[in-house]
Amino acid sequence: MSLTKDAIQQITETALSAAGKMLPTNTPVALIPDAVSVADLERYMAGRSRFRGTFSTHSLADFVGHVIKRNMPGAKGFIDQDEMSCSLFFNIGDEISPGHADDRALLKLKPSAGYKAAQLVNGKAMTQKDMSDWIEDWHQYLTPVDENETAIAIAKAIAAVRTITVKATSESETTVGDTSASRSAMDQIEARSKETLPVALLFNVIPFEGLTEQQIKFRLSVITSGQQPVLKLRWIGEDVQREDIAQEFKAVLEDKIGEAATLALGSFDPR
Repeated sequence: MSLTKDAIQQITETALSAAGKMLPTNTPVALIPDAVSVADLERYMAGRSRFRGTFSTHSLADFVGHVIKRNMPGAKGFIDQDEMSCSLFFNIGDEISPGHADDRALLKLKPSAGYKAAQLVNGKAMTQKDMSDWIEDWHQYLTPVDENETAIAIAKAIAAVRTITVKATSESETTVGDTSASRSAMDQIEARSKETLPVALLFNVIPFEGLTEQQIKFRLSVITSGQQPVLKLRWIGEDVQREDIAQEFKAVLEDKIGEAATLALGSFDPR
């Protein structure tokens, strides 16, 4: 008597089920029927076979505290200075003994309200009212200065922005010769204020929690090409200052974490 393919498969599955075939893996698994698949039995255990998970925070202090408390040998973190973030793996292992890299701590610094405001206002075209309102909103962090770097009172700076007037003058010159004649014309547009208009605004702000205070210097420009004056603030040395902030982020992490983990610039994908 010959057996069919379905009959042979049924006998095999029945034999495996009866034997309760276990496999020699770290996480308990067993062979079960249904085409002899492998099942993970961890969910049926009293506890997990190993600790794993992801801790995520915006707080530098809480991130450092978590890493130091875990104090796992071989922990390694990767710092992304552009994103002001750090991904730290407690079980990354190495080339000889690779780990699962699924026990992690993630830090993503959140910019302060003042630093957000500085980024949003940089290069933005604003009316006199918008500019005066912005200075008024952030006056406790601002120091308006004139061309000699002398501080101007906030109230006078706001009044100067609100009372800007645009004056246009024209000048023409005509030259006549025996065989030729030439004429040139020049229009001059000047923005003036009853008060001393600030040349720059010094903005003192802590960019991210755990970092030191920065002074951002904004150059104030008045654009007179339209019917109404338009004001803009330009962040002087923005790229250099952003790089300094990123370098400070790395230095602070290295100092606070100490020997609890090894840090490197870059990113790591465990997949």
